[in-house]
Amino acid sequence: MKVMLLAAGKGTRMLPLTATTPKPLLQAGGRALIEHQLIKLQAAGFTDVVINHAWLGPQIEQALGDGSRFGVSIQWSREDEPLETAGGIIHALPLLGSEPFLVVNADIWTDFPFATLHTALREGELAHLVLVSNPEHHPRGDFVLHHNALLELPLPTDVHTYTYSGIAVYRPALFAGVSERKYPLLPLLKKAIAVNKASGEVYRGEWLDVGTPARLDELDQRLKKY
Repeated sequence: MKVMLLAAGKGTRMLPLTATTPKPLLQAGGRALIEHQLIKLQAAGFTDVVINHAWLGPQIEQALGDGSRFGVSIQWSREDEPLETAGGIIHALPLLGSEPFLVVNADIWTDFPFATLHTALREGELAHLVLVSNPEHHPRGDFVLHHNALLELPLPTDVHTYTYSGIAVYRPALFAGVSERKYPLLPLLKKAIAVNKASGEVYRGEWLDVGTPARLDELDQRLKKY
């Protein structure tokens, strides 16, 4: 299974750190955030990697090269401007191929066991999302998870919700029919959920959305204790 690392965002919440450095290259525990991801993915058997970039993208290419230093092979999906999540994935589909693929946000930290996702997508499903407990900065959450692992939208106000972790497995068919260059992911997930073709699981281990300088410092201090 191929994996796509999403690294095209401008990281505006990380300013001023991202004024001259792309967010995936910000360091915690002595390594760039995206390097942590590559090491964990390789250990889980994901060695064919596609990385998209836009803001300061050449810096990311220079830092990672062809991926051989990490035991992976990297292909680059270059965007002249960020195309949003679905748009970026669609732009990279020629590199990702016709089989299901894993997508991971480059700016999260987690000890999630990625190897379990090689077989996570069941026959007929278009999407399988990894969810986490709602963090303080996102208390409303994103999805409801039913007993049969199907996701529900829109969100009722009286049920327990979970937050999308930035980790998912998709089939290329999820993105069929989109003609716009810039396109968000949520409308496509809603369509899949409506026809019972999306599933999810809750992960209760370590996970952090490294979206602000304060959370980056929190992660850096945590990793330095290891």
